[in-house]
Amino acid sequence: MATSRKPVPSAETLPLYDWLRDRAAGVLLHPTALPGGQGCGVLDQHAVRFLDFLAAAGIKYWQVCPLGPTGYGDSPYQCYSAFAGNPNLVDLVPLVRYGLLPASELMALAPLSADAVDFEAIGRLKPRLLGIAAALRRQKHTALPYGDYAAFCKKEARWLDDYALFRALKDHFHGAPWWEWPAEARDHRRAQKSPLRKQLADAADAYRFGQYLFFGQWAQLRAAAKERGVGIIGDLPIFVSADSADAWAAPHLFELDPQTFLPVAVAGVPPDYFSADGQLWGNPLYAWQAHRADGYAWWCDRLRASLEVCDIVRIDHFRGFESYWRIPLPAENARKGEWLPGPGLELFRAFKAALPDARIIAEDLGVLTDEVHALREATGLPGMLVLHFAWGSDAKNSYLPHHAPRNAVIYPGTHDNDTTVGWYRTASDFERDRVRRYLRVSGEDVAWDFIRLCYASPARLAIVPLQDLLVLGSEARFNTPGLPSGNWRWRVRADALEKLFSGTAAYLKEIGALYGR
Repeated sequence: MATSRKPVPSAETLPLYDWLRDRAAGVLLHPTALPGGQGCGVLDQHAVRFLDFLAAAGIKYWQVCPLGPTGYGDSPYQCYSAFAGNPNLVDLVPLVRYGLLPASELMALAPLSADAVDFEAIGRLKPRLLGIAAALRRQKHTALPYGDYAAFCKKEARWLDDYALFRALKDHFHGAPWWEWPAEARDHRRAQKSPLRKQLADAADAYRFGQYLFFGQWAQLRAAAKERGVGIIGDLPIFVSADSADAWAAPHLFELDPQTFLPVAVAGVPPDYFSADGQLWGNPLYAWQAHRADGYAWWCDRLRASLEVCDIVRIDHFRGFESYWRIPLPAENARKGEWLPGPGLELFRAFKAALPDARIIAEDLGVLTDEVHALREATGLPGMLVLHFAWGSDAKNSYLPHHAPRNAVIYPGTHDNDTTVGWYRTASDFERDRVRRYLRVSGEDVAWDFIRLCYASPARLAIVPLQDLLVLGSEARFNTPGLPSGNWRWRVRADALEKLFSGTAAYLKEIGALYGR
């Protein structure tokens, strides 16, 4: 007797990726927030100590924000390059040890706060100190434990040469955005032949050397993470900064005026949970036809570069690949715009062909359409759930844990949210009542209530901000979307990090075992 069989899904209907198979937990902490005496967190022993805590707590992942060199507003989502690392994260102490920096030069960093990053002071001091080290390296030809410098420059030349010259030119023109430079520098092709290139050779070398140090020290930190069984989750912003080496070197890939090189429209989102005026990010939009013409080569290079420094990459603003909010200029806010189609599944097919084993998380927050959900399902990428968003309506709220799919990453809140304690203090009476009744708790220990809820949820990956582990309030909020300044400054003190070893680590390891993480 013949038996009926279910139809086998074809290759066209199977999701492109299916990588999140195991339950695990992680902690969200950007490296600038680490302790230390250099004005912001750097890739030093404090970073290794944080890895020790993760290992002691049975936590398998460290999630960071984008690691690029920050520009306007000090935001890691507004970087001077989509490929470069942040030289502010370079630990200067080894340079003293190797004779490339006088010890007395570190004294300039001593007065800087241990509680908040002073980006302005670091922006003045760090380039000067790295410039001293680069000049001494050229004189002494000192061998460093980060590999051969010339080999590094050759390997990364496809982006490094443009980045180094861009930064040197920007300094030469007193920080002006590249579209305001003289024509010989503003036009990338002319800049390659300009006398300025030779004139600024040492300045450009200093920026190359800063990248060599960043990637060398980051490689050492990743090796330390691997020894402890900890993977790194990186973050790839969907857009790049208008004032970036990427836009300067390849303006045809962006919606820029061919004469002035100014954006004709910019990115953002319409009014939403975070802002009544929407968010006017100001990033240039992609000329998607140009990307499609070469098989999305720039995008594949960008994702490949991210996966060379991280184990998993979260792609920010995933919904922008299905459709994006185009805001014509001039604009005072993001209220007026239009939704235009993005590259959709075609881009992710290009990723799959170039990087078949890529592990990607889709940041699919915000107001989503059925088409966005369909795109994420077709890619097979895990999306995100944020508990702070779960309590403003009824049991149908998709962020509630009882709706959580297994192929998802759940957070109490992200770097864009208040801390859980801060959120609960300012939440509506309705939301607080929903939290207390849903969890059968008093609300007096809401940070840990949410941590346990994340651990218990069906979502295979649970990520907790360090501020919630420390039960901190709004004073420890990392970013407020739409606020142009004052963000990204919070830092954890070394003694607060050490206290997590005394009981928190063991408790996290216990609940990790209880919930299969």
